[in-house]
Amino acid sequence: MVKMLDLDRHAECPLWAALASSDVPWTGLDYACLNVLSIYCKVFDRKEIYDLIVRKTCQSCKCPREAHAIYQQQTTNVHERLGFKLVSPADSGVEARDLGYTWVPPGVRASSRINRYFEQLPEEAVPRLGSEGACSRERQIAYQLPKQDLSLEHCKHLEVQHEASFEDFVTARNEIALDIAYIKDAPYDEHCAHCDNEIAAGELVVAAPKFVESVMWHPKCFSCSTCNSLLVDLTYCVHDDKIYCERHYAEMLKPRCAGCDELIFSGEYTKAMDKDWHSGHFCCWQCDESLTGQRYVIRDDHPYCIKCYENVFANTCEECNKIIGIDSKDLSYKDKHWHEACFLCFKCHLSLVDKQFGAKADKIYCGNCYDSQFASRCDGCGEVFRAGTKKMEYKTRQWHENCFCCCVCKTAIGTKSFIPREQEIYCAGCYEEKFATRCIKCNKVITSGGVTYKNEPWHRECFTCTHCNITLAGQRFTSRDEKPYCAECFGELFAKRCTACVKPITGIGGTRFISFEDRHWHHDCFVCASCKASLVGRGFITDGPDILCPDCAKQKLM
Repeated sequence: MVKMLDLDRHAECPLWAALASSDVPWTGLDYACLNVLSIYCKVFDRKEIYDLIVRKTCQSCKCPREAHAIYQQQTTNVHERLGFKLVSPADSGVEARDLGYTWVPPGVRASSRINRYFEQLPEEAVPRLGSEGACSRERQIAYQLPKQDLSLEHCKHLEVQHEASFEDFVTARNEIALDIAYIKDAPYDEHCAHCDNEIAAGELVVAAPKFVESVMWHPKCFSCSTCNSLLVDLTYCVHDDKIYCERHYAEMLKPRCAGCDELIFSGEYTKAMDKDWHSGHFCCWQCDESLTGQRYVIRDDHPYCIKCYENVFANTCEECNKIIGIDSKDLSYKDKHWHEACFLCFKCHLSLVDKQFGAKADKIYCGNCYDSQFASRCDGCGEVFRAGTKKMEYKTRQWHENCFCCCVCKTAIGTKSFIPREQEIYCAGCYEEKFATRCIKCNKVITSGGVTYKNEPWHRECFTCTHCNITLAGQRFTSRDEKPYCAECFGELFAKRCTACVKPITGIGGTRFISFEDRHWHHDCFVCASCKASLVGRGFITDGPDILCPDCAKQKLM
């Protein structure tokens, strides 16, 4: 089955740029050519390609080979991969590609049942031609059914003396555990073996030949008990009445090397980082040198030898420009790093380890040197700000924390509210006491809604009539002897009274009134006592307390 490298589908990886620039005709290579290819890579120093093929990881991005866009020109046949006898076309049901899929459940001839099956799967798991589901299936086949678990010819690191053990393992697994499930209509009501939810009679289910007929699964529930992934192409292994993908079934019985991804059949192997390794495969992730009996550093779940770790990850000292190795203490400040012995004051070369220091123009200084050259001074006490000292700033001025206080009560303000006035700082209480406007009546601070009368401030509630104490804010009022009165009280107490209506003449409704001798009238009340005609601007004749118009006076005399 021909394998091809799709260079466009993973173009962002540096490895594929290297592949694309090579003179080697990459297309059309099958796995029989890999040994020749690996020799080519070594001879022409193409280590990044060699690692992709032999180590199963990309030297550029360090991801597994299956993470790259390696796909098959023809659809993978799981029967061939497992070494099972191929099903004849007459018994295999319909051709998957005729229905637009890369795989369909075996033995099913009705396209409607196939579609019913796929409708119950997540969309990303449906292997439609050219879809992500098809790519996902290929990746799952490579992961769940690793070729090095299935056939001796794909084991690159199996010692000759252990080949018989491998063959025995494969034979026992194939006879006892490994099989391919099929779909059917449930013959009666039952419960799903995975989720325990009800399966109704006639519902499409998955059945496994290595289980009794009553054991059934929903299609979306037929998954590995370890990784919970759907079992690719319904291929499963059974162990202790549970189903697994072949990878995790094998790992329950044999350790798997974290380096080459092959099962370990030798009695001696290395355990490190909570993983198992062939003795020669526990090596540096960068240079592939063996780490057995050597010191190493774990970074991003991968082991590195000391040299590679320091070359790739260690920082460079700002002072001596040398690598800060793992045996040296790395001191850092703002993305800059120093050896412990190099962390010195730029001016006096005093060690700054565990001491306060200041930084200026990418240089570090001890407290005394920094203060003498760069420190600013407090606007309160005039002293410099020592390195590490807390500073309070307001506009262009700055203070020590204890110097930033009220100029009256000397209380430290800290993060409390304050009021600046000219060059002084006041706490709210002292500013209020010294500068706030106070009511002329109660002498308390006016915080809002005051009234000004004769250039003096009043609370609205304090500005009241002198006689009746009714509030005058927003009302008409007048004054007498510098005291405010409401119109009613002023009229009752001080205004002249109309001779006619006996009411006070206050000017409300008009300011005009009539006076004669010691008597006064409202403008509207100055009328003839007999005919009620207005006498304003006319002659009149007094008749005792009354006033008459000439006509009424003449008539009365006659």
